[in-house]
Amino acid sequence: MTKKQRKLLKKIIISSILFLIVTITNLILEKGFNNLFPYGLSSIINNDYGWILTFALYFLIYVYIGFNVLKKSFINIIHGQVFDENFLMAVATLGAFGLGIYTGINYHRPEGFDEACAVLLFYQVGEWFQSYAAGKSRKNISELMDIRPDYANLIKDDGSIDVIDPNEVSVGSIILVKPGEKIPLDGVIIKGNSTLDTSKLTGESLPREVIEGSEVLSGTINLTKSIEIKTSKEFSNSTVTKILELVENASNQKSKSETFINKFAKYYTPIVVVLALIVAIVPPLINGFNGNWSTFSLWIYRALSFLVVSCPCALVISVPLSFFAGLGGASRNGILIKGSIHLERFNKTNIFVFDKTGTLTKGNFKIKEIYPIDKKDEILELAAIAEKDSNHPIALSIKAEYKKEIPSNYQLEDISGMGIKANLGNDIILCGNNKLMDKYNIKYPVNNSYGTIVYVAKNNVFIGFITISDEVKPEAKETVEYLNKIGAKTIMLTGDNDNIAKNVSEELNITEFKSNLLPQDKVKELDNIINNKSKDEFVAFIGDGINDAPVIMKSDIGIAMGGVGSDAAIEASDIVLMHDDLESLICAKKVAKKTMRIVYENIVFAICVKVLILILAALGYANMWISVFGDVGVAIIAILNAMRANSKKY
Repeated sequence: MTKKQRKLLKKIIISSILFLIVTITNLILEKGFNNLFPYGLSSIINNDYGWILTFALYFLIYVYIGFNVLKKSFINIIHGQVFDENFLMAVATLGAFGLGIYTGINYHRPEGFDEACAVLLFYQVGEWFQSYAAGKSRKNISELMDIRPDYANLIKDDGSIDVIDPNEVSVGSIILVKPGEKIPLDGVIIKGNSTLDTSKLTGESLPREVIEGSEVLSGTINLTKSIEIKTSKEFSNSTVTKILELVENASNQKSKSETFINKFAKYYTPIVVVLALIVAIVPPLINGFNGNWSTFSLWIYRALSFLVVSCPCALVISVPLSFFAGLGGASRNGILIKGSIHLERFNKTNIFVFDKTGTLTKGNFKIKEIYPIDKKDEILELAAIAEKDSNHPIALSIKAEYKKEIPSNYQLEDISGMGIKANLGNDIILCGNNKLMDKYNIKYPVNNSYGTIVYVAKNNVFIGFITISDEVKPEAKETVEYLNKIGAKTIMLTGDNDNIAKNVSEELNITEFKSNLLPQDKVKELDNIINNKSKDEFVAFIGDGINDAPVIMKSDIGIAMGGVGSDAAIEASDIVLMHDDLESLICAKKVAKKTMRIVYENIVFAICVKVLILILAALGYANMWISVFGDVGVAIIAILNAMRANSKKY
């Protein structure tokens, strides 16, 4: 609880105690238990002017609890912002005191002092609930602010350590990160191994093991051992800076629901003030005034009750708070949503377009099959010799599978678009695609299996082939199944050939795919999808690479895989999945659905209850106590309901 919240709560408790003491005292006097008081006090209270003491006691409580409301209302009026909830509360409660004075003078039994105090007391209770709820949601988002590093330990050329601002560290510098310290900049570990706490960045509770060669992100915390890191980005371009910028800007992008509520309140408040005036003036005039002020006071009381219940704070508070809670709940699950407008839009999204490599698949090529199996060792050795100097992912997967020292005395010749030719005396190794086999007139069995086929021949004789494929992410199938289940359409765009795209699409049960696409082709395909969708459909694109940035930006909702995603993709996106895990997409969809369901619940509940009590107040069936519930009670219920969006589980 913040200092401001504690101060407000203290004021509420003190005011409640004083209010109860004065109310119970008046109740005892009204019931005739005068003998409970000393004679002098009893005679003072029960004469014709005894109501003045009651007024004074209640008014002191009123000023104590409602000073901020009266002050805000006065300041807003000076600045031309007359019609807000503070104005409604001030007019209704001061009017109630005016009625109390009138009845005190004429009937010596004042009514309205207690109700005026109760209105402000319960209003402040509602304010406290709002502050507490908003603070709880803000805490989950602001926890990301704790990832900002304060310093970096720069290792100088002479081996000494210079503690400097992370902004002063250049790319390629070596920094030392001790146990318990935040990693200040993105980079690669060049010395040491340790365990990192990535929970603030990704929401993942389990620590991550890192070794030499591991990429590390700024904002994570080193837990166990000292490590040396070679920086790969300046601080201004590091992960921690990008995320903090996104968090700071998230609240600026309002949803249509929030914009509507703000406009609604702007026009709604002056309308209800006019209606309250009509309730106070028109009925007595229609019935005939004849100098009977008691009739006027009756309708004025009803108008004041009308004003209290008409306060739109339940809507004005709970709707933005619902979105804020949803954004906070998403951040707890490692999902960064850049504003409530994207949360609202994502709830309506029903077309999901995926990049393949790095999004649906791991981007790690792995040997799937070696044929014939009885020649596995020979095929692997010949392929490893040919691919020895290559850093292509396919070559790396072959060398990783071979796991032995590769002979280096072969002369290697790259045959563009076909493969590699390796020479050692009379021995010639050919390693590549079917075009390479055709070029040298080597007979080979046609293989149409899923993946990249690497054919191997020696001295013009076919030896065998290796099938290499990109691994599908384990969670990809579950994610696509969920989207299919909720009636969404799934589309895959890839630069791979038809055979690979078809196999991945069938394995994951994707609705549609487009293959052999260059980056500019992906933009054209997305344009076609957007142009052919209906008005109430929204398109999301999920990608991770720098080549995905254009399509992420063009889509209705751009989603970046944040863990290893490129800066360009993250900046262009509306939602960042910090886990780099497609399961987060399911969670993000559930967050959006739950948040919007709560928003609509609060809108319908608040309007229905208020309209009902407004009618009852105008007809005289609802006093100010019921009006208090219609305002503050509804607001508190709506606030508590909004907090359900701030959850770890969906």
